[in-house]
Amino acid sequence: MLNVPSRAFPGPSSQQRVASGGRSKVPLKQGRSLMDWIRLTKSGKDLTGLKGRLFEVTEEELEKHNKKDDCWICIRGFVYNVSPYMEYHPGGEDELMRAAGSDGTDLFDQVHRWVNYESMLKECLVGKMAVKPAIPKDYHEEKKVLNGMRPKSQVTDTRAREGPISPSYDWFQTDSLITIIIYTKQKDMNLDSVIVDYQHDSFRAETIIKDYSYLIHMELFRDIQEDFSVRVVENVGKIEIVLKKKEHTSWKCLGRALENHNSFTPRKDTAFYYRKCQLISKEDVTHDTKLFCLMLPPSSYLQLPIGQHVYLKLTIAGTEIVKPYTPVSHSLLFKLMEPILPDDKCIYFLIKIYPAGLFTPKLDHLQIGDFVSVSSPEGNFKISQFQELEDLFLLAAGTGFTPMVKILNYALTNIPSLRKVKLMFFNKTEDDIIWRSQLENLAFKDKRCDIEFVLSAPTSGWNGKQGHISRALLSEFLKRSLDKSKVLICICGPMPFTEQGIRLLHDLNFSKDEIHSFTA
Repeated sequence: MLNVPSRAFPGPSSQQRVASGGRSKVPLKQGRSLMDWIRLTKSGKDLTGLKGRLFEVTEEELEKHNKKDDCWICIRGFVYNVSPYMEYHPGGEDELMRAAGSDGTDLFDQVHRWVNYESMLKECLVGKMAVKPAIPKDYHEEKKVLNGMRPKSQVTDTRAREGPISPSYDWFQTDSLITIIIYTKQKDMNLDSVIVDYQHDSFRAETIIKDYSYLIHMELFRDIQEDFSVRVVENVGKIEIVLKKKEHTSWKCLGRALENHNSFTPRKDTAFYYRKCQLISKEDVTHDTKLFCLMLPPSSYLQLPIGQHVYLKLTIAGTEIVKPYTPVSHSLLFKLMEPILPDDKCIYFLIKIYPAGLFTPKLDHLQIGDFVSVSSPEGNFKISQFQELEDLFLLAAGTGFTPMVKILNYALTNIPSLRKVKLMFFNKTEDDIIWRSQLENLAFKDKRCDIEFVLSAPTSGWNGKQGHISRALLSEFLKRSLDKSKVLICICGPMPFTEQGIRLLHDLNFSKDEIHSFTA
């Protein structure tokens, strides 16, 4: 799972986008695709040049290997010879060389923390970083952090100075129930701040507090039933998770602590957690885009915050491949069309199928009943951006429409101050427009809603707007309902579209706080 796609997911040539920043892909030579890299790693060729031996690598040794044809990079304490991968890297050789001969953990996390580099680079593994000798207590010189890790005391001190107060938890029982109470010490908690999974005797409850993650991770004292309930008391920030005992006997303790139990860490430092979701439906939306419905396991609780994305993971040719996608609602006309199952049990995705691609054809060939691994959500869109909002403008290209689905539904239902919501939807042809009839129906039913379609390659019979994103189109489209109305503009699409759009919005004197770009 390496660099598929870059942090600016899912690559500039794709329109499946999810926050600002991002990299452009570079053209790869013939025979240097991801599938070609997988074949090379399976060929038995010695990609490290070390004949299968593993070494403990000192910082001094690592620094020597800093050239294109001899490039070692450390990621989370493991050292890889990435020279063979240079020509296969979609982000280009220069991007890899930024970390040559050094610890690339921070750079890696900035660009694609979600990538399973262990799987993609396992044949390039040189060894582990050598453990540094202990530093005497009276030694105070500040050293740079290596291996992407800080001493525990340093993490604690940093959090105390910069982050929210650490939560705590307690539990009590009756004959039939176990209740776990998490005291978050925050007043803005809601149900989508909590993620609960129970699988393989492991109970895991993650609470998202701003940019931090609080984790309860235990092997429970006794078995529980698959169904459980989650409740949030918002005004005090208390979370209650009620578990049903399989046997009505008294528990001596809650259970045995597992990895990272009772930890409170920045989300950027936490590993991604996946649960297997079952494909229960798949239907055509356009000639190349389909609506997939994945059902959560009965023993998982996961609400998907608006504007956030998840990662789907499949094993292809023996290698784990990951792609990020933004979940959508089952329909824009949510009051008229009933979902297959309740939304808290299903996750819906609008996904464009690329016949020459690696991931989406595999996804498309899955049968009903097959499983896909789905990560917990992430993203930097904040629902607080909607407070007292009066005008909402959405700019989308292709499947960059996906984050706009839930935004449209939420805005028209939950923002009492909203006067106007407008979507300008860019596509190549009429056949490419996702949910066109639903969008037109939505605009007809709610007079606050206005939809405009723009085509870059229309037929002669098209009477609507034509072209690409431009100052002329935007200046006419982005008209406030009042001179000083509070505005939010959301933009999502291929990277050139998004970057050009942001430049034009700044030229039109919209401030940074009035613009949110979805680029992951």
